[in-house]
Amino acid sequence: MMTLPTWLAAVNFNADGLIPAIAQDHESGRILMMAWMNAEALQLTAQTQTAVYFSRSRAKLWHKGESSGHTQTVHDIRLDCDADVIVLSVTQAGGIACHTGRESCFYQRLDLSGQTPEWQTVDKVLKDPTDIYTSNKSSHTHLQADDTTANNTADTDSDTTHIQTNNYSVLQQLDQVLAERKQADSDSSYVASLYAKGLNKILEKVGEESVESIIAAKDFANCDESKDKAQYDEARHELIYEVADVWFHTLVGLAWFDIESDAVLNELGRRFGLSGIDEKAAR
Repeated sequence: MMTLPTWLAAVNFNADGLIPAIAQDHESGRILMMAWMNAEALQLTAQTQTAVYFSRSRAKLWHKGESSGHTQTVHDIRLDCDADVIVLSVTQAGGIACHTGRESCFYQRLDLSGQTPEWQTVDKVLKDPTDIYTSNKSSHTHLQADDTTANNTADTDSDTTHIQTNNYSVLQQLDQVLAERKQADSDSSYVASLYAKGLNKILEKVGEESVESIIAAKDFANCDESKDKAQYDEARHELIYEVADVWFHTLVGLAWFDIESDAVLNELGRRFGLSGIDEKAAR
């Protein structure tokens, strides 16, 4: 096992080797986002004085702003009294830290003025997310809010907040979330913004992600596991990730027509001579 530098060994990483890291604006003190770091990410952040985090969903390091250009220059790194939380004082390039195009990921405020507490969106979108991210990264931003976690501790984002890891419940709950987003403000989530832009935009995204999946498949086909296992694993994961994007946007397209995923499962079951109900019961 590699021996950590004394300063890094003092950090109390959790059982997964991670520590939550909170990014705070250097001038205003406003909390911009929360993400995760492992020892390597923290060490690189200290060395480069730019924020490097660890993506739990992709199981790899990611440099803040690598797809958006909204990097974070780190001025100060602080450790709390239990040594299990990091606070970064940063200058946020572009003034946008959140994948929704807002200054901060913490843009929802709990309104306690009424009889029932209610979350309200209080920050404006400064830039359309679809204009921020390149075509091969834009969909990743809404599927991996692990990179900019705000109110959730799960590896999900505002469009998949309550989706569990159980494969069966994923489709059911995703159907529900996609239906709910039809009534949501276009600034509140990625899916709501797609609905606001209309069917053509949704279909355009399905096409873009399909092309990305083809490219990923071609790249994976050219990898030799025996020669470069790391490259092979990365290419395999990229293909899975791109296909997930295709499925996601396809489901958004079906939801546009009020068609739930069960309809597709039933059709697949029919083709195999097995009803959708029996198929689900067998899972």
